[in-house]
This record gives sequence, structure tokens and C-alpha cells, in this order.
Amino acid sequence: MPWEARWLRWPDFRLPSDRAAAREALREAWERAGSERVEVACGGGRGRTGTALACLAVLDGVPGPEAVAYVRAHYDPRAVETPWQRRFAAAFA
Repeated sequence: MPWEARWLRWPDFRLPSDRAAAREALREAWERAGSERVEVACGGGRGRTGTALACLAVLDGVPGPEAVAYVRAHYDPRAVETPWQRRFAAAFA
């Protein structure tokens, strides 16, 4: 890709392999989104992407328990695919 990228090891239907690195990367994405375009993506665009978007919503002030519903309402009704992804997003800080 011709733009700066940051990759996280995050197996499909799972959680990030390194949760501290994921928190750092998502916090950086949230901070950078205030002044530049930021892209979040995974292979299917629902599970991992939805979970990351829910975490970004929490950083932006959406209460953790409401973050998944927020992403499903504003991004994709099937976003955040597994119970552990939902719990990860709800507890994100």
C-alpha cells in the first residue's frame, strides 16, 4: 500500500493476539482520525473490523455496553460476530 499501515495479528473470529498492541493501535487510530483519514479493515469487514470500530466508539465516548449496538446501527447489523468480541469491545478502555 502506498500509505502508512499498521497490522495487528488478529485471527478471524477471535481477539487480537496481543491485546496491549491492539489497544495502542486503536488509540493511535482514534487520535489520528481527528485530523486525517484512518482505515480499519479485515478480510470480511464484520467481525474484527466491527470489533475495532466498537472499540473506537468507546474511545469516542460511547458507553462500552452500548458500543456494539452503536456499530451495528451505524455500520453493519452483523458486525462484531462472537460473544468474546462483544465482551472485548464492551470492556475496552
